[in-house]
Amino acid sequence: MPLKLLVPVVLLAAVALAGCGDGDDRSTVSRDSKAAVAENYANIVFAAYGASVDSAATMRDAIDRFVARPSAARLDAAKRAWLSARDDYVVTEPFRFYGGPIDDPKTGPEGLINSWPMDEAYVDYVDGDASAGIVNDRRRYPEVTQDVIVEANEQGGETNIATGWHAIEFLLWGQDRSKSGPGNRPVSDYANAANAKRRAAYLRLTTARLLSDLRSVRDRWETGDGTYRAAFLADPGEALTKILRGVGALNTHELAGERMAVALDSKDQEDEHSCFSDNTNADVVNDIKGIRMVYRGEYAGTSGASLDSLVSEVDPGLAAALRRQIDGTLAKAEAFPATFERMIAAPSGSADSKALGAVIAALEAQGADLAKAAKALDVTVNFEL
Repeated sequence: MPLKLLVPVVLLAAVALAGCGDGDDRSTVSRDSKAAVAENYANIVFAAYGASVDSAATMRDAIDRFVARPSAARLDAAKRAWLSARDDYVVTEPFRFYGGPIDDPKTGPEGLINSWPMDEAYVDYVDGDASAGIVNDRRRYPEVTQDVIVEANEQGGETNIATGWHAIEFLLWGQDRSKSGPGNRPVSDYANAANAKRRAAYLRLTTARLLSDLRSVRDRWETGDGTYRAAFLADPGEALTKILRGVGALNTHELAGERMAVALDSKDQEDEHSCFSDNTNADVVNDIKGIRMVYRGEYAGTSGASLDSLVSEVDPGLAAALRRQIDGTLAKAEAFPATFERMIAAPSGSADSKALGAVIAALEAQGADLAKAAKALDVTVNFEL
């Protein structure tokens, strides 16, 4: 990574999620307090994934209507549905990075859901190559099926993304060649252009797969014996470690680093997270909202014991500082003066470049405070990936 981040690791005794089970717990925070935080967190996870499933289903319906009878109005409706569903998904990202249902090394579907950056020529035509991609390669892919799409994902390279949010985004908006707006895929691509039916099948099938994968993640957080939720709640100390790992890794390594600092350093539009739709500003804002949601233990009517309440028990001043820091970081992101692609392309020292840099710096400071919080709770956790 070109730009160095601050304080990515707390008490580096382990590289993964080791440490801080209840057996060696030195914290003044009780097991019951940790259990209450874990229970509320699990409730929030299930509710947030439920909202993501619901809006992804709405998106699927809009896309099905569009491909059945392509029109400009129906394409716009599908795009709006993608944007709404994307907001609901991105706030769930603090639930990653600890080998839970979303990104279990063996069974987690995250690689099929949100992988990026994407080589769009792997899926469909691009400027200068009208025959590019699975959509147009009838010889290698005689039929477009869900199995074909899933098996193709990341085959031959990590940018060979065939599924998930960004494949759908590209199939709706098309390649973004503009410096002042998103892609502008024509409706004719789904009506009378070459391979229109294959393109429509691809869009419909990858959307259906995304919805299926999101449902599978949500369902593992349901109450009941044998669920991931039950195992998660069985060890409150380990649950707390995972909660801190998820929120800290998203904050420090993934968002401040991979998604923002790398793009600011490279000034390359291809490093923008949602580059086809120019939705990256909203991605940043919603990731920060997700961090705040986990720290405060609040989501759409679901609230209770939280990281904030635990930190308040051992260090009230630090808890107050973290609340202010997260609110301030969010306010800076919500006040971005331009689209992400314009900010990364702006000259160093310009107002746009400084605005993006200020949010990166705020996230780094926030990561340092999250590290202090983990230390105050005697949690050993690594914020690096």
